[in-house]
Amino acid sequence: MSPEVITSPANPLIKTLRKLANDSTAYRKAGQIWLEGDHLCSAAMARGIMPDQIIVAQSYFIEFKHNVSVKWSYDARKIVVIADALMASLSSLESPARMGFVLPLPAVGAMDAAQPTNSIAKQQKGIKSGLNTVVLDRLQDAGNVGSIIRSAAAFGFAQIVALKGTAALWSPKVLRAGMGAHFALHLVEGADAADLSHLNVPLLATSSHQGSYLHATALPSPAAWIMGHEGQGVSPELAAMASLHLRITQPGGEESLNVAAAAAICLHASAAFGA
Repeated sequence: MSPEVITSPANPLIKTLRKLANDSTAYRKAGQIWLEGDHLCSAAMARGIMPDQIIVAQSYFIEFKHNVSVKWSYDARKIVVIADALMASLSSLESPARMGFVLPLPAVGAMDAAQPTNSIAKQQKGIKSGLNTVVLDRLQDAGNVGSIIRSAAAFGFAQIVALKGTAALWSPKVLRAGMGAHFALHLVEGADAADLSHLNVPLLATSSHQGSYLHATALPSPAAWIMGHEGQGVSPELAAMASLHLRITQPGGEESLNVAAAAAICLHASAAFGA
């Protein structure tokens, strides 16, 4: 298949890519995500996720002697070649990548706000029962969210449930921070506190100042760790739902840990108990 060559920044595809690359929630309306760079694209393909389109800079196309589909072991439905400067305009990175994928948004748990909270259809489409899960309670920082997703995958967790107010899970910044871990997990966005009853596992609430010390507590498995807002912590509503309240010993005397660092410690502890 001959590639499509685009030279105009006014091309509709370029406009779409620019939105996907720069608007953190554009993927929800478009039903597509933009993966920038070899690492993220390789991570998706390793999980059997195939691109709708491969977008490459002209220099990349020439470097691989026009055999981009061969390099990626994929008979792409569409390969698009664009000028290097145009490719760079799609990126917010200091060193823009020379290739990327356009993927269909994985249908793995987007909550349907039009359906009532107790809808069976919503439950089946969204939260899965009985899995080791991380609940993100209004986390604002994309780097924190992506880092927690990466830790969850590393320590054998299966599901991320993001409550309303959490940074968009498939935004470019979260994808970059997740380093490909998104494709190893079942991701649910837009959940409410009431939806957590579908988890059917104990809820573990983190705190910087109360509860049992993590290192001295036997942890249930499977379970769901609640990681709270960077400034406010776990909401009172979720804290009241928790079976256990846990804190991390800090002999150095700091007031609190960054939520992504705290999550890595907690999830590692769960993995150790479950081993």
